[in-house]
Amino acid sequence: MMRRKENTARVIEQIESKPFSMEYIKIISGDFGNTLDLPFANAIKAGFPSVAEGYEQDSIDFNRDMIRHPEATFYGRVYGDSMVEAGICDGDIAVIDRLAEPSHGDIVVAYINNEFTIKYLDLSQRHLGIIILNPANASFEPIKIFDSDNFKVWGVVVWTIKKWKNL
Repeated sequence: MMRRKENTARVIEQIESKPFSMEYIKIISGDFGNTLDLPFANAIKAGFPSVAEGYEQDSIDFNRDMIRHPEATFYGRVYGDSMVEAGICDGDIAVIDRLAEPSHGDIVVAYINNEFTIKYLDLSQRHLGIIILNPANASFEPIKIFDSDNFKVWGVVVWTIKKWKNL
């Protein structure tokens, strides 16, 4: 494992993974002081096409409309494929809220024994002193967390950003 700080202030920490189901995640702080209003179409049908006339156009600002706790929100680029069945793929960006209260079934960024990973949080065996981090890929094993592990839910994934076309 290698840990290093980048020269840029925007990169918080970078950790490479072990060969099991951990991910390599690059955590990046966000700049939420600026606004960028983007055109937003309110009605895009996923079924039969509708007449495009008369649709209302609004604007959306990612910082204003999607970030609840700007002071505690970070981005993380996901490297690996342990969450592909949840729609989180290699290269996707996770928007991580560190103030959101983690609940059973949430996708979280966890810090385990000096490494980051992104998994489903399973609290069903908490009464036995066990927390489970479940991958969304049958090729990977769940990670069982015991009281003796250095473990923390670092933040809750509230959004993901996915690139659909290489330009």
